[in-house]
Amino acid sequence: MTNTDPGIIAIQSNHSADRTLTNLEELLRAKGLKIFAVIDHSGEAETAGMSMPNTKLVVFGDPKAGTPLMLASPGAAIDLPLKILIAEDNMGQVWISWSSPLWLQARHGFPIDLTANIAGVEALARSAGK
Repeated sequence: MTNTDPGIIAIQSNHSADRTLTNLEELLRAKGLKIFAVIDHSGEAETAGMSMPNTKLVVFGDPKAGTPLMLASPGAAIDLPLKILIAEDNMGQVWISWSSPLWLQARHGFPIDLTANIAGVEALARSAGK
């Protein structure tokens, strides 16, 4: 997966998309984070009569962490709750992608110290793919 957007970080997973998703869901629950939604893009494509590689978007967070960012910069609500994309490419490789917390801070202008509220997204993504 080639990504030219500096705000998006993408790493390869060592697992299938489904196993990566299961790993991520388990990690989120263990951390007490709320899973707001799992959007099955590939499943929805199939119901529309189209085909795409296994692609899931996990929307998650903690209102105690995200709300201060949105209070400081209401526009941040367009990027919150956090999201992790798990997507298989055409070669069968699975990729895990997320928005860089520093990029989100620069995009929305909330105080830099609030970046710590969302910095854990990288560790979650990396752990899900191990």
